[in-house]
Amino acid sequence: MAPSDFRLPGAPCWVDLFTSDMDRSERFYADLFGWSAEHMGEEFGNYVNFFKSGEPVAGGMVNDGSSGMVDLWTVYLAAEDLVGTAGSVVAHGGKVIVAPEHVMEEGSMAVFAYVAQQGIAAWQPGRHTGIGVLNEPGAPCWFELHTRNYAETVTFYEDVFGWDTHVASATDDFRYTTLGEGDSQQAGIMDVSAFPEDGFPVGWSIYFGSADAGATVAKAVELGGTLVHGVDDTPFGRLATLLDPTGARFKIVETTPSA
Repeated sequence: MAPSDFRLPGAPCWVDLFTSDMDRSERFYADLFGWSAEHMGEEFGNYVNFFKSGEPVAGGMVNDGSSGMVDLWTVYLAAEDLVGTAGSVVAHGGKVIVAPEHVMEEGSMAVFAYVAQQGIAAWQPGRHTGIGVLNEPGAPCWFELHTRNYAETVTFYEDVFGWDTHVASATDDFRYTTLGEGDSQQAGIMDVSAFPEDGFPVGWSIYFGSADAGATVAKAVELGGTLVHGVDDTPFGRLATLLDPTGARFKIVETTPSA
C-alpha cells in the first residue's frame, strides 16, 4: 500500500532539500542512504527527485543565496484545497509567504508561517502524490514540529489542516501531541519552550530511517557530515541529529526490520 493511500488529512506528504551545493548533497545522500537522483531540468527549475529502491523519497533544489536562507530540509503537508488552506491560514492568525502556485501537472505548492516558526510548506497533489515509501532505512520515518507556542500551535494545525490530534504526553518536562494515534500516528508537535534555543530550534524536522543508528552516524561523519546530538537510546528508538556537508539539519531513527 502506498503512503498516500492511508495518509491522514494534513499529514506530511513530501520533503525536500534546499542546498547550496547540489552535487555534494547528491553524493552524500547517495552514499549514506543509497539514493538515486533524477534531474527534472530547467522546465522545473532544475529540481531533483531522489529515489530509494525505485520509490520517491525526497526532492531537492539549489539555494543560490538570493533568499538569504540557510540550507535546510522542508516538510510539506498535504492539502486537498490549497487556496482554501491559504485563506484558513490567514483567518487563524498565520501569513501566506508563497501564494499557492501550480507546478505544471505535478501539483500545487504554497508556504505559510505561524507565530515565530519557520515556514509551513503545503502540497496539493496532482500527478506527484508524494513520498512513495516510509518507515524503512533510507526513507522518511517521522516528522516533528518543535514549537515554543505549544497550545496555540496545536489548535492552529487542528483548525487549518484538519489534524486529528492526540496528547501523547502532558508532563511539565515533556508535552507532545501527535497527528493520529497508535499505529496510525504520522507526525508530532513537541513543546520545546523549556529547552535551550540553540539545541532545539523551532520548525519542522525530518527523521530518516536507519538499520543501525551508530553505523549511520559514523558513515555520515566520514562523508563530511557533522554529529549534533546523539546517538541516544530513547523510548522511541535510537535517535541522532546531524548536519549534512552544507549544514542542512536532519535526524535519524533506528528502525525495526519488518517481519
